[in-house]
This record gives sequence, C-alpha cells and structure tokens, in this order.
Amino acid sequence: MSTTLFDLTGKIALVTGASRGIGEAIAKLLAEQGAHVMVSSRKVDGCQTVADDINAAGGSAEALGCHVGSMEDISKTFDYIRSQHGKLDILVNNAAANPYFGHVLDTDLAAYEKTVDVNVRGYFFMSIEGGKLMRENGGGAIVNTASINALQPGDKQGIYSITKAAVVNMTKTFAKECAPFGIRCNALLPGFTKTKFAGALFTDDGIYQQAVNNIAMGRHAEPEEMAGTVLYLVSDASSYTTGECIVVDGGLTI
Repeated sequence: MSTTLFDLTGKIALVTGASRGIGEAIAKLLAEQGAHVMVSSRKVDGCQTVADDINAAGGSAEALGCHVGSMEDISKTFDYIRSQHGKLDILVNNAAANPYFGHVLDTDLAAYEKTVDVNVRGYFFMSIEGGKLMRENGGGAIVNTASINALQPGDKQGIYSITKAAVVNMTKTFAKECAPFGIRCNALLPGFTKTKFAGALFTDDGIYQQAVNNIAMGRHAEPEEMAGTVLYLVSDASSYTTGECIVVDGGLTI
C-alpha cells in the first residue's frame, strides 16, 4: 500500500536559488510530488530551463526572477504570488551568497554586505512575506537551507558561516512565533555537496581530500541527496516537526 504523506497535489511552492544545484533538485522533487513550483533565482533564464524540464516531465512550474538581496524584488515577487495564486503553501529559502573565500581578517565591506543581504536579510524578509501569506490561508511550511558551517565554521568561509548560523536561529524564531498560525519552519543543513556554488571546495585538491577524509560515508553528496529531506519537511510526513535543523552531511559532523 502506498502512502500519501508526501503528496503535494494542489500546493503552491516557491523555491529560491532554484536555477541549479540543490535548489533545482528541490524544485524538481516537489513538482514530482504534485506541487506547482515557482522556480526562482536572480537570473530568470536558468529558472526557465528548470521550469521547462519540470513541465516537459508532466509537472507544473513557472520561472520567476527574484534577487532576494533586493527588497524591491521581494515585494514584487509576493505581489505577483498574491495576484496570480492567492496563496503560498511552501517556501524554500535556498538562494545564497558566498562571494569571499579567504582569511576572515581580509573580509572587505562589499563581501560582508552582499553575504548578509542575501543570506540573512533576504531569508528574513522572504519568510516574513511568505509567512503573512501563509497566515492568511491557514498555514504552510518554510524550509531554510543553512549549512553545517552554522555548526562548525568552514575554513576561509568566515562571514558565510556566520550568516548560516544566523539562519539556524532565524528558523527557530519563526517556528516558535508562527506555530499558532499553522506555519512550520525548519532548516536543512547540507554537508559537502557538489554544486557550482561550492566550486572552490572542489577545485582545491587539498581541501577536497581533507573534507572527504572526515566524512564517515567517504564521499561528497549530490544535490539530489538533499531534496528528500526538504520534501519531508514540507509534507504531511513532518506535520509535528518545527524548529528543527536537520544535518545531512554523510557523517561529517559526527
């Protein structure tokens, strides 16, 4: 007998940073389970490719350009969702910025501001706008993509790690305050995953081998291996789960 716990038929979902990598994998899996997915990223062209793939496979998706580091873009995005869909059931805050890779003492203001604007301010106000819409419609699920760097700062990834630690606390804050509205908020903490975003970690053989040697499973993850946790967190399978930050790292942080 099959289960309907993961069925998302009739749900409206917004996934940011979904033009590639983990976001793309999440968008495609949610669509496979029946959700209409708004595939969003700063550049709409890549989103359109993902949306086209979903639609060609029999799913339902549309591309939506939104730079979460821009308050104007966030406002326009939710005005569109209200006018076109009238509700939002699922918000996956996955877009992220990590423009600087180097010693923390050499972090400049531009890198600091870009990282904070996207990873903290962007997630915060996307969650506020998404949460308001969910509150109006009886609830919903928010998932934030954080990182194991929130727990153990990554070498030469200082400000990025700091922002991801903020995402963990943000997740718990929204979970606590929004639970009375039927809104659940959880976080995914990916480990060493092969994406273009993490390219610097894969092009340096020394860093790569050091990371893999510390992973109990002895390998890096593929983006698709992150999507299942998000599906759990936005589905009825996790109806009593909120404020949790689930580590998916192959045993790296053991």
